[in-house]
Amino acid sequence: METFSGLPAGAALDVATGEGRHALWFASRGWTVTAVDFSAEAIRKARALQEAHAPETADRIEWVRADVVSEPPRRGVYDAVAVAYLQLPAVQRRRALRGAAEALAPGGTLLVVGHDSVNLTEGVGGPQDPAVLFTAADVVQDLAGSGVSILRAERVARPVGEGGATALDAVVVARGA
Repeated sequence: METFSGLPAGAALDVATGEGRHALWFASRGWTVTAVDFSAEAIRKARALQEAHAPETADRIEWVRADVVSEPPRRGVYDAVAVAYLQLPAVQRRRALRGAAEALAPGGTLLVVGHDSVNLTEGVGGPQDPAVLFTAADVVQDLAGSGVSILRAERVARPVGEGGATALDAVVVARGA
């Protein structure tokens, strides 16, 4: 989340929030957050995590159960959009990422991070289905024509657990027009 650490608090969208850790990170720093996941169980766990560890953020997070592929977020309203480990087949991923880009307010920042395609053979962990893995170049292509400027697109090694194991992630940072 270092991508957002230097930005002034505003409106944030956490796409595929899962258990809500990124939403809680934003909210604990003063952001107003819309946290979206298709799973009712994920939203339940996120609310429980919030209640147990960050109850002071209750008025800053809206937990939304929705499918970001078929229900795109509001357009042009978020200063920060995080899409972390949303591992979908290419057509669905492209639709979700374009929705995330369109949700950016002018000058807003989009972060996309997920398990890189080479993680299957060169890294550890993550999905074992190559159809849901992607590269930074894939994300750049997904976002082409969406009006964002690419600031960063690369493969990044991420330490996992103990013993020096490494996962490989695709990371893209973009700015809204």
